[in-house]
Amino acid sequence: MTITESASGADTRPQLRTVALGSMIGTTIEWYDFYLYATASALVFKPLFFPHISSTAGTLASFATYAAGFGARPIGAIVSGHFGDRLGRKAVLVTALLVMGLVTTAIGVLPTYAEAGLLAPALLAFLRVLQGLAVGAEWGGAAVLSVEHAPPGRRGLFGSFTQLGSPAGMLLATSVFFLTRKLTGATAFLAFGWRIPFLLSVVLVAIGLVVRLRLADAAVFASLRQRDELARLPVLEVLRSQPRNVLITTGLRLSQIGLFVLLTTYSLTYLQESFGKGGGVGLIAVLISSALGLVSTPAWALLSDRIGRRPPYLFGALAGVAALALFFVAAGTGSAIAVVASIVFGINVVHDAMYGPQAAWFAELFDTRVRYSGSSLGYQIGAVLSGGFAPLIAAALLAVGGGKPWLIVAYFAVLSVITVAAALAAPDTRGQLGGAHD
Repeated sequence: MTITESASGADTRPQLRTVALGSMIGTTIEWYDFYLYATASALVFKPLFFPHISSTAGTLASFATYAAGFGARPIGAIVSGHFGDRLGRKAVLVTALLVMGLVTTAIGVLPTYAEAGLLAPALLAFLRVLQGLAVGAEWGGAAVLSVEHAPPGRRGLFGSFTQLGSPAGMLLATSVFFLTRKLTGATAFLAFGWRIPFLLSVVLVAIGLVVRLRLADAAVFASLRQRDELARLPVLEVLRSQPRNVLITTGLRLSQIGLFVLLTTYSLTYLQESFGKGGGVGLIAVLISSALGLVSTPAWALLSDRIGRRPPYLFGALAGVAALALFFVAAGTGSAIAVVASIVFGINVVHDAMYGPQAAWFAELFDTRVRYSGSSLGYQIGAVLSGGFAPLIAAALLAVGGGKPWLIVAYFAVLSVITVAAALAAPDTRGQLGGAHD
């Protein structure tokens, strides 16, 4: 065990609480902003920004702007990884939070197609790209900071505080969206109500900055900086020294993010067009699964601290195909209860088995010198290849399949096979950090 790696467990309880809170609050706000866009892509943007094309083409165009944000995420990962491994994790995380908040507020004041013509969807796509850059910077820094501060036997749990930002942000975004829709009514919501959740981001960012500014880089990184052993070009170094782990983390990401996006974003459009009861059932299901995720995510992470990262991850990857098929079967029954149960099962039982241990596993695979860059690259490249294009591909496959969803399930099965292969190829890093045993 090296001196650098062993320093990661030296924090006091107050410091650990601050790091855990900072990681969770910061990522919650980032994901609130990001999921607002995802929900609006499924329910609002088509009539407001792409009104003069067919229903199918409008859905594809709306999800194309959604995918554009994912496409920017690897660029955000490269830039943030460089500065995060060179200057420190905290500075990058504060900047990412500011950018995301300003961009989300700007979306809330955008003109629609009726007001600005083609400029409106162009501005929407541009702001979505900026969102993607900020999210590309966020996750890697928050995950690395949490894991580097954590006691050796609790890295899964502390890494899951970063992951909690996703269900918490989804819960907050979906709640605000759902309540605004109910209070304003369908007509007023399309006219102006959809802007309210985006504008509320200003308040949340102010809260997040107060917490984020109290954070400090972990001893493991500070020690490296004091000895002047930081990587000069960390992104190039990780691609040269640990390319296998970048590929593994990319593969591990495919099934996890693909299942999540299909069940929480694409499902809203599918239910609205095929279920016959509008998107309300989907929003309720996402709301419930997000709330439960605040418990299921750390529970799976704690299990990975006991039995290793690989077993729960393999379960999630293998069960994902059945979970997605179950959702489409439930939607076909016309039962709202069946739909909600299928989404809750797919997210909290299956998806969270992968998502809970993910931050710790990704961070543990890389050395301190390149940890931000390596974990961010795999995470964000996987997000683009799977999550970014999943709604777009699903909408196209539904059209090709004559309205039947089974081509979507087959596409997802391919992603799952890759994730299973990556999980089997990856070392189980419980009790290790960057290759050093605790």
